[in-house]
Amino acid sequence: MIRTRFAPSPTGPLHVGGARTALFNFLFARRYNGKFFLRIEDTDQERSDPRFQEDILNGLTWLGLNWDGQHLQQSLQTHRHRTALERLLAEGKAFWCAHSREELAVEREAQTTRHEPPRHICNFRDGAADSAPGEGIIRFRNDATGLITFADLIRGEVSFQAELLGDFSVAKRLDAPLYNLAVVVDDAELGVSHVIRGEDHISNTPKQLLLMDALGIARPQYAHLPLILGNDRSKLSKRHGAVSVNEYRQQGYLPEALVNFMALLGWHGEGDRECYTKEELIEHFDIADVQKSGAVFDTTKLDWMNREYLKAMPEDDFTKAVIPYMKSEWQKHVQKNPSFWSAVRALILPRMSVLGEIAESANFFFEEPYYAEELLLWKEEQTPENARGHLKALQELLETQPPDKFFAEDLRARIMPYAEQQEGGRGTVLWPFRVALTGKRASPDPFDIAAVLGRTEVIARINKAISVL
Repeated sequence: MIRTRFAPSPTGPLHVGGARTALFNFLFARRYNGKFFLRIEDTDQERSDPRFQEDILNGLTWLGLNWDGQHLQQSLQTHRHRTALERLLAEGKAFWCAHSREELAVEREAQTTRHEPPRHICNFRDGAADSAPGEGIIRFRNDATGLITFADLIRGEVSFQAELLGDFSVAKRLDAPLYNLAVVVDDAELGVSHVIRGEDHISNTPKQLLLMDALGIARPQYAHLPLILGNDRSKLSKRHGAVSVNEYRQQGYLPEALVNFMALLGWHGEGDRECYTKEELIEHFDIADVQKSGAVFDTTKLDWMNREYLKAMPEDDFTKAVIPYMKSEWQKHVQKNPSFWSAVRALILPRMSVLGEIAESANFFFEEPYYAEELLLWKEEQTPENARGHLKALQELLETQPPDKFFAEDLRARIMPYAEQQEGGRGTVLWPFRVALTGKRASPDPFDIAAVLGRTEVIARINKAISVL
């Protein structure tokens, strides 16, 4: 059976890179009716933080990447790590190294001067020097020679020169294992069949393979995912617009859209298809289709994708999703006036990328807009007197418009003939009209907005604009 795992360290929030790794493990396991496990690697007690663990758990749950069984705490598996260390020591495959940090630093500096790869071949390994049990750190005795080779499902055959690894450290103490030892023991305990992780872990693989062989553990299959890059092809960071999964949630991205977007960071299905449901991703995902080169994180594409998901939402679902991003007064208005809200939604939805934009996209429907006099003027050549004259003309036209014919097309038919006749162009009429209604440079069609606001409110806002001028 396929068994995968996602093993984050709770030393920071869940970011896109980690979430993408979790997603690929989830999709691969579900595609083949396997198991997907979550293991929190918290053996680094100094840097681990419970609030980051909570962030990871909440983020994965929100994304719908449900793991099998309870999540595992690596710090609760130290008895297994200790058993493995004691076995390696008893069999002479590991030893206590008493070299100080200063001695090791001098050694590294000398190797750098000689242009040699940094490695430590320890003289405590075979008893040439005295080291008492419990003194210093525990190192793996690396007697391997030649190439250490493994097959990567994405990259093909990968090889490392065994001698260049030296005698590498595996634990600070018997009860304080380091990453490579702990991950080998824990993966074996879970029966992990496929290790799917970022390419930054490739260099750890040969050490882990040596430990597996020494402990008699069967090797899993490996797949190392490409890095996620910014638009400038450098490693993804906040300056590229990337934030934690929880921050995307707070901004109003939908989990379905973020999952779809992350799936395409390094993987592609057949053809040019962009949008997949989670179920379709499970059906189509193949680790062999993951690319080797870095995947570019494009915030513009994420926004487009989230917009497509927002537009596809049933009206009731959209309302439930967007309500938390509204002021309490707006929420009450929406609940009391469903027909008004339905009309507002139809106008703002095509212009929204995330739910959090509701405050900027819809504020003029719920509140009287505020703006400077200059904003009411169409280009520099329009004078306040000219704009005021056009607004007074609009006021007269709208006051004589029958209340039962205050629909967008009726208003357009009433106002456009006047606007088209103006010497400065129709913008001299329509621009101050738009600003009077919204207080914005850009908005949905002003006739559509006027129809939603209603005759009384529209005339009141035009009067205010006249007074501002």
